[in-house]
Amino acid sequence: MNRDQKAAAITEIATQIQESDAVYAVDYRGISVTQAAELRTRLRDADASFRIVKNTLTERAADEAGTEGLKTLLTGPTALTFVRGDAAVAAKALRDYARTTPDLLAFKGGLLGSETVDADQIRAIAQLPAREVLYGQLVGVVASPITGLARTLGALVGGLAVALGGVLEKKESGEVPAGEAPAAPAAETPAETPDQDAEPPDSGTAEEVQPDQAEGEDTDDKTETQED
Repeated sequence: MNRDQKAAAITEIATQIQESDAVYAVDYRGISVTQAAELRTRLRDADASFRIVKNTLTERAADEAGTEGLKTLLTGPTALTFVRGDAAVAAKALRDYARTTPDLLAFKGGLLGSETVDADQIRAIAQLPAREVLYGQLVGVVASPITGLARTLGALVGGLAVALGGVLEKKESGEVPAGEAPAAPAAETPAETPDQDAEPPDSGTAEEVQPDQAEGEDTDDKTETQED
């Protein structure tokens, strides 16, 4: 590979890194050409590609792509899987293929977005459901409270429509004059309670002298005086 070819390879690898949602680094030691071709076929379903390149070229490509975290994984024979589709499906394909070929394709680590992940984290990603399943679960969680909210709002709107319809019917029948809203029911006035501190009305006593009686006594006294 001459200088121009190397430069083209570096640019191509850097572009693949930048365009990928995830990049997984594995140890390809011992894998055959036939096995590599079979793995590429499996990864195609996840919109991922498997590529074996020299570490020196990948280091320069990582510098060009601005992914310093990838350079620490480039020790020993390293192959890269560039994932542009479902990161979980691609990790699962690598894991399952490694199970059928013991001692092959050991995870080294990689990138998930701009974050560096280690081998254990990639294995954890491989245990996740596919993206479509996760979307379905998320939609189910989000849709549940929205459905309840929509049902509540529908009931409120329906109740308002019934109330307005009743007012309209009363206006048409003449019960409520046009342009006037139905009167609110008058609040009940609480009954007055007697003032316990007020004094009861004076009904008089047996010893009190009535005015008529007093006047009568005065008249009798005057008559008796004149007679004398």
